[in-house]
Amino acid sequence: MRLSLPIILLLFVGCKQPADPGQTLAKSMMNEKHRPQFHFTPAANWMNDPNGMVYHKGEYHLFYQYYPHGNVWGPMHWGHAVTKDLIRWEHLPIALYPDSLGYIFSGSAVVDHKNTSGFGTLDNPPLVSIYTYHDPEQEKAGRIDYQTQGIAYSLDHGRTWTKYDKNPVLKNPGIKDFRDPKVFWYEKTQTWIMILAVLDHVQLFTSTDLKEWKKISEFGADQGSHGGVWECPDLFPLFVDGKEKWVMLVSLNNGAPNGGSGTQYFIGSFNGITFKNENPKDKILWIDYGKDNYAGVTWSDVPKEDGRRLFIGWMSNWNYANVVPTTVWRSAMTTPRELKLMNTPSGSRLISIPVTEIKSLYGKQSKQEAQTITASLDLTSEITRDSQYELMIDFDTLTNQGFSIELSNAINEKLIVTYTPAQNRLSVDRTMAGNHDFSSDFSGVHSVQREIQRGISSLRLIVDCSSIELFADDGLTVITELVFPSEVFGNLKLHAAENETLKINRITITELKRIW
Repeated sequence: MRLSLPIILLLFVGCKQPADPGQTLAKSMMNEKHRPQFHFTPAANWMNDPNGMVYHKGEYHLFYQYYPHGNVWGPMHWGHAVTKDLIRWEHLPIALYPDSLGYIFSGSAVVDHKNTSGFGTLDNPPLVSIYTYHDPEQEKAGRIDYQTQGIAYSLDHGRTWTKYDKNPVLKNPGIKDFRDPKVFWYEKTQTWIMILAVLDHVQLFTSTDLKEWKKISEFGADQGSHGGVWECPDLFPLFVDGKEKWVMLVSLNNGAPNGGSGTQYFIGSFNGITFKNENPKDKILWIDYGKDNYAGVTWSDVPKEDGRRLFIGWMSNWNYANVVPTTVWRSAMTTPRELKLMNTPSGSRLISIPVTEIKSLYGKQSKQEAQTITASLDLTSEITRDSQYELMIDFDTLTNQGFSIELSNAINEKLIVTYTPAQNRLSVDRTMAGNHDFSSDFSGVHSVQREIQRGISSLRLIVDCSSIELFADDGLTVITELVFPSEVFGNLKLHAAENETLKINRITITELKRIW
Protein backbone atom coordinates (compact mmCIF):
# COMPACT_ATOMS: atom_id res chain seq x y z
CA MET A 1 0.00 0.00 0.00
CA ARG A 2 1.01 3.58 -0.43
CA LEU A 3 -0.18 7.05 0.42
CA SER A 4 -3.55 7.70 -1.13
CA LEU A 5 -3.53 11.42 -1.74
CA PRO A 6 -4.46 -15.05 26.63
CA ILE A 7 -4.60 -10.98 26.22
CA ILE A 8 -1.28 -9.85 24.86
CA LEU A 9 -0.52 -6.16 24.90
CA LEU A 10 2.66 -4.88 23.33
CA LEU A 11 3.56 -1.32 24.18
CA PHE A 12 6.42 1.02 23.25
CA VAL A 13 6.56 3.93 25.66
CA GLY A 14 9.43 6.45 25.58
CA CYS A 15 12.52 4.27 25.82
CA LYS A 16 15.41 4.67 28.17
CA GLN A 17 18.70 4.75 26.33
CA PRO A 18 21.29 1.97 26.55
CA ALA A 19 24.14 2.95 28.87
CA ASP A 20 26.94 1.21 26.97
CA PRO A 21 29.30 4.02 25.81
CA GLY A 22 30.94 1.65 23.33
CA GLN A 23 27.71 0.94 21.43
CA THR A 24 27.97 0.45 17.68
CA LEU A 25 26.72 2.95 15.12
CA ALA A 26 23.64 0.78 14.64
CA LYS A 27 22.86 1.02 18.34
CA SER A 28 23.44 4.77 18.45
CA MET A 29 20.92 5.19 15.64
CA MET A 30 18.29 3.48 17.76
CA ASN A 31 18.32 5.83 20.75
CA GLU A 32 15.89 8.48 19.56
CA LYS A 33 12.82 9.25 21.62
CA HIS A 34 9.99 6.78 20.91
CA ARG A 35 12.34 4.46 18.96
CA PRO A 36 11.08 0.88 19.52
CA GLN A 37 13.68 -1.33 21.13
CA PHE A 38 12.57 -4.76 19.91
CA HIS A 39 10.34 -4.01 16.92
CA PHE A 40 11.69 -3.49 13.42
CA THR A 41 12.27 0.09 12.32
CA PRO A 42 14.32 1.50 9.44
CA ALA A 43 17.63 3.01 10.48
CA ALA A 44 16.41 6.33 9.08
CA ASN A 45 13.68 7.90 6.95
CA TRP A 46 10.22 6.76 5.87
CA MET A 47 8.86 3.20 5.88
CA ASN A 48 5.44 1.70 5.24
CA ASP A 49 4.16 -1.69 3.96
CA PRO A 50 6.13 -4.90 4.50
CA ASN A 51 6.99 -6.39 1.10
CA GLY A 52 8.65 -9.44 -0.44
CA MET A 53 8.67 -11.48 2.76
CA VAL A 54 10.40 -14.79 1.99
CA TYR A 55 12.48 -17.37 3.84
CA HIS A 56 15.66 -18.49 2.07
CA LYS A 57 18.75 -20.36 3.29
CA GLY A 58 18.27 -19.66 6.98
CA GLU A 59 17.16 -16.03 6.65
CA TYR A 60 13.78 -14.35 6.84
CA HIS A 61 13.84 -11.50 4.33
CA LEU A 62 11.81 -8.37 4.98
CA PHE A 63 11.56 -5.80 2.22
CA TYR A 64 9.47 -2.71 2.81
CA GLN A 65 8.16 0.44 1.18
CA TYR A 66 10.91 2.96 1.73
CA TYR A 67 11.72 6.58 0.90
CA PRO A 68 15.44 7.12 1.57
CA HIS A 69 15.41 10.92 1.24
CA GLY A 70 12.97 12.00 3.92
CA ASN A 71 10.73 10.93 6.79
CA VAL A 72 7.45 11.36 4.91
CA TRP A 73 6.08 9.31 2.02
CA GLY A 74 7.91 9.85 -1.27
CA PRO A 75 9.01 7.95 -4.40
CA MET A 76 8.94 4.36 -3.26
CA HIS A 77 11.91 1.98 -3.12
CA TRP A 78 12.20 -1.45 -1.53
CA GLY A 79 14.21 -1.27 1.69
CA HIS A 80 15.69 -4.55 2.89
CA ALA A 81 16.56 -6.35 6.12
CA VAL A 82 17.08 -9.96 7.18
CA THR A 83 16.76 -11.91 10.41
CA LYS A 84 17.56 -15.44 11.48
CA ASP A 85 15.18 -15.45 14.45
CA LEU A 86 12.37 -13.00 13.54
CA ILE A 87 13.54 -10.74 16.38
CA ARG A 88 17.06 -9.40 15.68
CA TRP A 89 17.51 -7.63 12.35
CA GLU A 90 20.37 -6.83 10.00
CA HIS A 91 19.85 -3.80 7.76
CA LEU A 92 20.90 -4.31 4.13
CA PRO A 93 21.23 -1.91 1.18
CA ILE A 94 18.16 -0.84 -0.79
CA ALA A 95 17.03 -3.74 -2.98
CA LEU A 96 14.93 -2.07 -5.68
CA TYR A 97 15.03 1.51 -6.96
CA PRO A 98 12.49 3.38 -9.12
CA ASP A 99 13.19 3.30 -12.84
CA SER A 100 11.65 4.48 -16.13
CA LEU A 101 8.53 2.37 -15.48
CA GLY A 102 7.83 4.07 -12.17
CA TYR A 103 8.11 3.84 -8.41
CA ILE A 104 8.44 0.41 -6.77
CA PHE A 105 5.20 -0.20 -4.88
CA SER A 106 4.17 -3.20 -2.77
CA GLY A 107 4.55 -6.84 -3.74
CA SER A 108 5.91 -10.24 -2.75
CA ALA A 109 8.83 -12.62 -3.30
CA VAL A 110 9.19 -16.37 -3.77
CA VAL A 111 11.89 -18.99 -4.13
CA ASP A 112 11.54 -20.39 -7.66
CA HIS A 113 12.60 -23.88 -6.59
CA LYS A 114 11.91 -25.48 -9.98
CA ASN A 115 13.55 -22.57 -11.87
CA THR A 116 10.34 -22.09 -13.85
CA SER A 117 11.44 -18.57 -14.70
CA GLY A 118 14.78 -19.66 -16.13
CA PHE A 119 16.54 -16.94 -14.16
CA GLY A 120 18.67 -19.41 -12.20
CA THR A 121 19.35 -23.13 -12.13
CA LEU A 122 17.99 -26.10 -10.22
CA ASP A 123 21.18 -26.02 -8.16
CA ASN A 124 20.83 -22.29 -7.52
CA PRO A 125 17.13 -21.44 -7.84
CA PRO A 126 16.43 -17.71 -8.01
CA LEU A 127 14.60 -15.52 -5.59
CA VAL A 128 11.98 -13.69 -7.63
CA SER A 129 10.23 -10.53 -6.48
CA ILE A 130 6.90 -9.47 -7.95
CA TYR A 131 5.92 -5.85 -7.41
CA THR A 132 3.78 -2.98 -8.66
CA TYR A 133 5.20 -0.26 -10.87
CA HIS A 134 3.53 3.11 -10.27
CA ASP A 135 4.23 5.59 -13.09
CA PRO A 136 3.86 9.13 -11.67
CA GLU A 137 4.16 10.78 -15.10
CA GLN A 138 1.24 8.81 -16.48
CA GLU A 139 -0.72 9.61 -13.33
CA LYS A 140 -0.03 13.33 -13.74
CA ALA A 141 -1.10 13.10 -17.38
CA GLY A 142 -4.53 11.93 -16.28
CA ARG A 143 -4.27 8.30 -17.35
CA ILE A 144 -5.72 5.57 -15.15
CA ASP A 145 -3.51 2.68 -16.32
CA TYR A 146 -0.39 3.89 -14.51
CA GLN A 147 0.06 0.78 -12.33
CA THR A 148 1.55 -2.44 -13.77
CA GLN A 149 3.33 -5.49 -12.36
CA GLY A 150 7.06 -6.14 -12.75
CA ILE A 151 9.50 -8.80 -11.58
CA ALA A 152 13.16 -8.95 -10.56
CA TYR A 153 15.43 -11.82 -9.54
CA SER A 154 18.40 -12.50 -7.31
CA LEU A 155 21.00 -15.29 -7.51
CA ASP A 156 23.00 -14.25 -4.44
CA HIS A 157 20.52 -14.82 -1.59
CA GLY A 158 18.73 -11.51 -2.12
CA ARG A 159 21.77 -9.27 -1.84
CA THR A 160 21.53 -7.90 -5.40
CA TRP A 161 18.61 -7.82 -7.81
CA THR A 162 18.24 -7.76 -11.60
CA LYS A 163 15.00 -6.46 -13.08
CA TYR A 164 13.46 -8.49 -15.89
CA ASP A 165 14.24 -6.77 -19.19
CA LYS A 166 10.71 -7.34 -20.53
CA ASN A 167 8.83 -5.70 -17.65
CA PRO A 168 5.99 -5.19 -17.08
CA VAL A 169 4.84 -8.80 -16.97
CA LEU A 170 1.23 -7.81 -16.28
CA LYS A 171 -0.07 -4.70 -18.01
CA ASN A 172 -2.91 -2.57 -16.76
CA PRO A 173 -6.29 -3.21 -18.46
CA GLY A 174 -7.55 0.29 -17.64
CA ILE A 175 -8.08 0.28 -13.86
CA LYS A 176 -6.86 3.06 -11.56
CA ASP A 177 -5.99 0.83 -8.58
CA PHE A 178 -4.23 -2.30 -9.85
CA ARG A 179 -1.54 -3.34 -7.42
CA ASP A 180 0.15 -5.26 -4.63
CA PRO A 181 0.72 -8.74 -6.14
CA LYS A 182 1.07 -11.65 -3.70
CA VAL A 183 2.34 -14.77 -5.48
CA PHE A 184 2.50 -18.39 -4.29
CA TRP A 185 3.10 -21.83 -5.79
CA TYR A 186 -0.02 -24.00 -6.05
CA GLU A 187 1.20 -27.56 -5.86
CA LYS A 188 -1.94 -29.30 -7.16
CA THR A 189 -1.73 -27.63 -10.59
CA GLN A 190 2.03 -26.99 -10.58
CA THR A 191 1.42 -23.31 -11.32
CA TRP A 192 2.00 -19.92 -9.78
CA ILE A 193 -1.02 -18.01 -8.46
CA MET A 194 -1.11 -14.23 -8.11
CA ILE A 195 -3.72 -12.42 -6.04
CA LEU A 196 -3.93 -8.73 -6.94
CA ALA A 197 -5.87 -5.83 -5.40
CA VAL A 198 -8.10 -4.21 -8.03
CA LEU A 199 -10.01 -1.14 -6.84
CA ASP A 200 -12.67 -2.68 -4.56
CA HIS A 201 -12.02 -6.40 -5.03
CA VAL A 202 -9.25 -8.86 -5.91
CA GLN A 203 -8.37 -10.68 -9.12
CA LEU A 204 -6.49 -13.97 -9.41
CA PHE A 205 -4.02 -14.84 -12.16
CA THR A 206 -2.01 -17.95 -13.02
CA SER A 207 1.40 -18.49 -14.60
CA THR A 208 3.81 -21.32 -15.30
CA ASP A 209 6.95 -19.15 -15.42
CA LEU A 210 6.27 -15.91 -13.44
CA LYS A 211 6.52 -13.99 -16.73
CA GLU A 212 3.24 -14.66 -18.55
CA TRP A 213 0.05 -14.27 -16.54
CA LYS A 214 -3.58 -15.21 -17.26
CA LYS A 215 -6.58 -13.96 -15.30
CA ILE A 216 -8.63 -16.84 -13.83
CA SER A 217 -11.16 -15.32 -11.39
CA GLU A 218 -12.32 -12.42 -9.24
CA PHE A 219 -13.56 -12.14 -5.67
CA GLY A 220 -15.03 -9.59 -3.32
CA ALA A 221 -16.93 -6.94 -5.27
CA ASP A 222 -20.08 -7.84 -3.30
CA GLN A 223 -18.47 -9.19 -0.12
CA GLY A 224 -16.77 -7.82 2.99
CA SER A 225 -16.11 -4.18 3.77
CA HIS A 226 -15.93 -1.53 1.06
CA GLY A 227 -15.22 1.59 3.07
CA GLY A 228 -12.09 2.25 1.00
CA VAL A 229 -9.73 0.93 -1.63
CA TRP A 230 -8.65 -2.73 -1.28
CA GLU A 231 -4.90 -3.26 -0.97
CA CYS A 232 -2.15 -5.74 -0.04
CA PRO A 233 -3.99 -9.07 -0.39
CA ASP A 234 -2.73 -12.49 0.65
CA LEU A 235 -4.11 -16.01 0.19
CA PHE A 236 -2.91 -19.14 1.99
CA PRO A 237 -4.10 -22.44 3.48
CA LEU A 238 -4.39 -23.25 7.18
CA PHE A 239 -5.67 -26.35 8.94
CA VAL A 240 -8.20 -26.52 11.74
CA ASP A 241 -9.10 -29.89 13.28
CA GLY A 242 -7.32 -31.57 10.39
CA LYS A 243 -9.38 -29.79 7.73
CA GLU A 244 -7.79 -27.44 5.19
CA LYS A 245 -9.30 -24.00 4.78
CA TRP A 246 -8.04 -20.99 2.84
CA VAL A 247 -7.60 -17.53 4.36
CA MET A 248 -7.64 -14.33 2.34
CA LEU A 249 -6.26 -11.12 3.86
CA VAL A 250 -7.25 -7.77 2.33
CA SER A 251 -6.17 -4.41 3.70
CA LEU A 252 -8.61 -1.53 3.41
CA ASN A 253 -8.09 2.22 3.48
CA ASN A 254 -10.37 3.70 4.85
CA GLY A 255 -13.04 1.70 6.64
CA ALA A 256 -11.39 -0.05 9.61
CA PRO A 257 -13.60 -0.63 12.68
CA ASN A 258 -11.95 2.16 14.68
CA GLY A 259 -11.26 4.41 11.71
CA GLY A 260 -8.74 4.71 8.90
CA SER A 261 -6.59 1.78 7.79
CA GLY A 262 -7.28 -1.85 8.67
CA THR A 263 -7.11 -5.44 7.44
CA GLN A 264 -10.12 -7.69 6.92
CA TYR A 265 -10.02 -11.41 6.22
CA PHE A 266 -12.15 -14.10 4.65
CA ILE A 267 -12.18 -17.87 5.31
CA GLY A 268 -13.25 -20.40 2.72
CA SER A 269 -12.01 -22.70 -0.01
CA PHE A 270 -9.74 -22.36 -3.05
CA ASN A 271 -9.59 -24.87 -5.91
CA GLY A 272 -6.73 -23.36 -7.89
CA ILE A 273 -9.09 -21.05 -9.78
CA THR A 274 -11.71 -19.51 -7.51
CA PHE A 275 -11.97 -18.59 -3.83
CA LYS A 276 -15.30 -19.22 -2.11
CA ASN A 277 -16.16 -17.46 1.15
CA GLU A 278 -17.80 -19.71 3.74
CA ASN A 279 -19.29 -16.80 5.70
CA PRO A 280 -22.24 -14.56 4.77
CA LYS A 281 -21.31 -11.84 2.27
CA ASP A 282 -21.93 -9.07 4.78
CA LYS A 283 -19.98 -10.71 7.63
CA ILE A 284 -16.85 -8.64 8.15
CA LEU A 285 -13.91 -10.16 10.01
CA TRP A 286 -10.89 -8.12 11.08
CA ILE A 287 -7.41 -9.40 11.86
CA ASP A 288 -6.91 -6.42 14.22
CA TYR A 289 -9.35 -3.93 15.73
CA GLY A 290 -6.78 -1.26 16.61
CA LYS A 291 -5.80 1.82 14.65
CA ASP A 292 -2.27 0.72 13.82
CA ASN A 293 -1.86 -2.59 12.02
CA TYR A 294 -2.06 -2.29 8.24
CA ALA A 295 -0.88 -3.92 5.00
CA GLY A 296 0.33 -7.05 6.78
CA VAL A 297 1.03 -10.21 4.78
CA THR A 298 2.79 -13.52 5.41
CA TRP A 299 6.21 -15.00 4.70
CA SER A 300 6.66 -17.30 1.71
CA ASP A 301 8.67 -20.53 1.78
CA VAL A 302 8.76 -21.05 5.54
CA PRO A 303 10.22 -24.59 5.87
CA LYS A 304 7.71 -27.43 6.17
CA GLU A 305 9.43 -28.64 9.32
CA ASP A 306 8.59 -25.25 10.89
CA GLY A 307 5.04 -25.32 9.56
CA ARG A 308 3.95 -21.89 10.79
CA ARG A 309 2.16 -19.16 8.84
CA LEU A 310 4.14 -16.07 9.86
CA PHE A 311 2.79 -12.52 9.57
CA ILE A 312 4.01 -8.97 10.08
CA GLY A 313 2.20 -5.67 9.57
CA TRP A 314 2.95 -1.97 9.25
CA MET A 315 2.29 -0.31 12.59
CA SER A 316 0.61 2.92 11.56
CA ASN A 317 -2.49 4.42 9.96
CA TRP A 318 -2.69 6.55 6.82
CA ASN A 319 -4.83 9.07 8.74
CA TYR A 320 -1.69 10.32 10.50
CA ALA A 321 1.31 8.24 9.37
CA ASN A 322 3.14 11.21 7.85
CA VAL A 323 2.90 13.36 10.97
CA VAL A 324 3.57 11.10 13.96
CA PRO A 325 6.15 12.73 16.29
CA THR A 326 9.33 10.93 15.23
CA THR A 327 12.12 12.55 13.24
CA VAL A 328 15.13 10.42 12.27
CA TRP A 329 12.88 7.54 11.20
CA ARG A 330 9.17 7.10 10.74
CA SER A 331 7.16 3.91 11.30
CA ALA A 332 7.69 0.47 12.82
CA MET A 333 6.48 -3.04 12.08
CA THR A 334 4.34 -5.10 14.42
CA THR A 335 5.82 -7.97 16.35
CA PRO A 336 5.97 -10.96 13.99
CA ARG A 337 2.95 -13.16 14.61
CA GLU A 338 1.90 -16.70 13.92
CA LEU A 339 -1.52 -17.03 12.30
CA LYS A 340 -3.77 -20.00 13.07
CA LEU A 341 -7.42 -20.98 12.71
CA MET A 342 -9.65 -21.68 15.69
CA ASN A 343 -13.19 -23.05 15.75
CA THR A 344 -15.74 -20.91 17.60
CA PRO A 345 -19.53 -21.14 18.01
CA SER A 346 -19.72 -18.63 15.14
CA GLY A 347 -17.46 -20.66 12.85
CA SER A 348 -13.75 -20.76 12.04
CA ARG A 349 -11.81 -17.63 12.91
CA LEU A 350 -8.24 -16.40 12.44
CA ILE A 351 -6.05 -15.91 15.52
CA SER A 352 -2.75 -14.04 15.87
CA ILE A 353 -0.05 -14.91 18.40
CA PRO A 354 3.37 -13.24 18.81
CA VAL A 355 6.09 -15.65 17.69
CA THR A 356 7.69 -17.78 20.38
CA GLU A 357 11.10 -16.32 19.47
CA ILE A 358 10.24 -13.24 21.51
CA LYS A 359 11.14 -15.34 24.57
CA SER A 360 14.79 -15.01 23.52
CA LEU A 361 14.57 -11.45 24.91
CA TYR A 362 13.60 -12.60 28.42
CA GLY A 363 15.67 -11.33 31.32
CA LYS A 364 14.92 -10.80 35.02
CA GLN A 365 11.58 -12.03 36.33
CA SER A 366 9.29 -11.55 39.32
CA LYS A 367 6.17 -13.55 40.29
CA GLN A 368 3.12 -13.18 42.49
CA GLU A 369 0.83 -16.06 43.36
CA ALA A 370 -2.97 -16.25 43.75
CA GLN A 371 -4.75 -13.26 45.27
CA THR A 372 -8.00 -11.31 45.30
CA ILE A 373 -8.19 -7.62 44.35
CA THR A 374 -11.06 -5.38 45.41
CA ALA A 375 -9.53 -2.07 44.39
CA SER A 376 -6.03 -1.74 42.86
CA LEU A 377 -2.76 -3.61 42.78
CA ASP A 378 0.42 -1.63 42.15
CA LEU A 379 2.74 -3.66 39.92
CA THR A 380 5.39 -0.97 39.50
CA SER A 381 8.93 -2.29 39.88
CA GLU A 382 12.48 -1.88 38.66
CA ILE A 383 11.51 -3.98 35.66
CA THR A 384 8.49 -1.87 34.65
CA ARG A 385 10.48 1.37 34.91
CA ASP A 386 12.87 0.19 32.20
CA SER A 387 10.21 0.60 29.44
CA GLN A 388 10.35 -2.97 28.08
CA TYR A 389 8.76 -5.89 29.89
CA GLU A 390 6.15 -8.60 29.66
CA LEU A 391 3.26 -8.85 32.10
CA MET A 392 1.41 -12.18 32.30
CA ILE A 393 -1.82 -12.46 34.32
CA ASP A 394 -3.88 -15.62 34.70
CA PHE A 395 -7.41 -14.84 35.89
CA ASP A 396 -9.81 -17.04 37.80
CA THR A 397 -12.69 -17.17 35.30
CA LEU A 398 -15.41 -18.63 37.55
CA THR A 399 -16.85 -15.12 37.41
CA ASN A 400 -16.78 -12.69 34.50
CA GLN A 401 -14.56 -10.03 36.04
CA GLY A 402 -14.14 -6.45 34.86
CA PHE A 403 -10.73 -4.84 35.13
CA SER A 404 -8.42 -2.18 33.78
CA ILE A 405 -4.66 -1.94 33.33
CA GLU A 406 -3.11 1.48 33.70
CA LEU A 407 0.31 2.47 32.42
CA SER A 408 1.35 5.93 33.53
CA ASN A 409 4.22 8.30 34.21
CA ALA A 410 5.07 11.04 36.71
CA ILE A 411 3.34 13.79 34.70
CA ASN A 412 -0.01 11.95 34.75
CA GLU A 413 0.04 10.72 31.18
CA LYS A 414 -1.61 7.33 31.03
CA LEU A 415 -2.80 4.59 28.75
CA ILE A 416 -5.68 2.43 29.95
CA VAL A 417 -6.82 -1.00 28.78
CA THR A 418 -10.32 -1.88 30.01
CA TYR A 419 -12.51 -4.95 29.93
CA THR A 420 -16.23 -4.29 30.48
CA PRO A 421 -18.19 -7.53 30.97
CA ALA A 422 -21.65 -5.99 30.57
CA GLN A 423 -20.85 -4.99 26.99
CA ASN A 424 -18.32 -7.81 26.48
CA ARG A 425 -15.92 -5.16 25.21
CA LEU A 426 -12.19 -4.55 25.32
CA SER A 427 -10.96 -1.02 24.81
CA VAL A 428 -7.75 0.99 24.71
CA ASP A 429 -7.93 4.60 25.84
CA ARG A 430 -5.08 6.79 24.56
CA THR A 431 -6.79 10.17 25.14
CA MET A 432 -4.31 10.96 27.95
CA ALA A 433 -1.37 8.88 26.70
CA GLY A 434 0.90 11.73 25.63
CA ASN A 435 1.35 13.70 22.45
CA HIS A 436 -1.63 13.62 20.10
CA ASP A 437 -1.64 17.23 18.86
CA PHE A 438 -0.22 16.18 15.49
CA SER A 439 -3.59 14.72 14.39
CA SER A 440 -7.20 15.16 15.43
CA ASP A 441 -7.76 11.53 14.49
CA PHE A 442 -5.14 10.06 16.83
CA SER A 443 -6.63 10.45 20.31
CA GLY A 444 -9.59 8.37 21.38
CA VAL A 445 -10.96 5.22 22.95
CA HIS A 446 -10.80 2.30 20.53
CA SER A 447 -12.91 -0.76 21.29
CA VAL A 448 -13.90 -4.20 20.09
CA GLN A 449 -16.83 -6.38 21.08
CA ARG A 450 -15.52 -9.89 21.69
CA GLU A 451 -17.02 -12.84 19.84
CA ILE A 452 -16.24 -15.11 22.81
CA GLN A 453 -19.08 -15.14 25.35
CA ARG A 454 -17.13 -15.77 28.53
CA GLY A 455 -14.73 -14.03 30.86
CA ILE A 456 -11.13 -13.37 29.90
CA SER A 457 -8.87 -16.12 31.17
CA SER A 458 -5.40 -14.66 30.74
CA LEU A 459 -3.52 -11.52 29.88
CA ARG A 460 -0.07 -10.89 28.48
CA LEU A 461 1.28 -7.38 28.29
CA ILE A 462 4.53 -6.61 26.48
CA VAL A 463 5.96 -3.13 26.86
CA ASP A 464 8.43 -1.46 24.50
CA CYS A 465 8.41 2.22 23.48
CA SER A 466 5.61 3.72 21.33
CA SER A 467 2.75 1.35 20.55
CA ILE A 468 0.47 -1.30 21.97
CA GLU A 469 -0.49 -4.69 20.61
CA LEU A 470 -3.34 -6.29 22.53
CA PHE A 471 -4.18 -9.97 21.94
CA ALA A 472 -7.13 -11.51 23.78
CA ASP A 473 -9.00 -14.81 23.58
CA ASP A 474 -5.96 -16.79 22.45
CA GLY A 475 -5.30 -14.19 19.75
CA LEU A 476 -8.83 -13.96 18.36
CA THR A 477 -9.32 -10.38 19.61
CA VAL A 478 -6.44 -8.04 18.73
CA ILE A 479 -5.91 -4.30 19.17
CA THR A 480 -2.68 -2.62 17.97
CA GLU A 481 -2.09 1.07 18.70
CA LEU A 482 0.66 3.67 18.72
CA VAL A 483 1.27 5.92 21.72
CA PHE A 484 3.75 8.78 22.25
CA PRO A 485 4.21 9.64 25.95
CA SER A 486 6.49 12.47 27.02
CA GLU A 487 8.21 10.21 29.54
CA VAL A 488 8.47 6.47 30.03
CA PHE A 489 5.31 4.77 31.26
CA GLY A 490 7.19 3.29 34.22
CA ASN A 491 4.18 2.84 36.51
CA LEU A 492 1.86 -0.12 36.16
CA LYS A 493 -1.38 -0.80 38.04
CA LEU A 494 -4.13 -3.37 37.80
CA HIS A 495 -7.61 -2.18 38.88
CA ALA A 496 -10.68 -4.25 39.70
CA ALA A 497 -13.84 -2.77 38.22
CA GLU A 498 -15.94 -0.73 40.64
CA ASN A 499 -17.79 -2.90 43.18
CA GLU A 500 -16.24 -6.06 41.73
CA THR A 501 -13.75 -8.57 43.05
CA LEU A 502 -10.93 -9.56 40.72
CA LYS A 503 -9.50 -13.01 41.36
CA ILE A 504 -5.97 -13.68 40.15
CA ASN A 505 -4.25 -17.03 39.89
CA ARG A 506 -0.78 -15.74 39.00
CA ILE A 507 1.05 -12.61 37.85
CA THR A 508 4.49 -12.73 36.18
CA ILE A 509 6.56 -9.74 35.05
CA THR A 510 9.58 -10.41 32.83
CA GLU A 511 12.27 -8.07 31.56
CA LEU A 512 12.61 -7.83 27.77
CA LYS A 513 16.04 -7.01 26.40
CA ARG A 514 16.84 -4.64 23.54
CA ILE A 515 17.79 -5.89 20.09
CA TRP A 516 19.80 -2.82 19.02
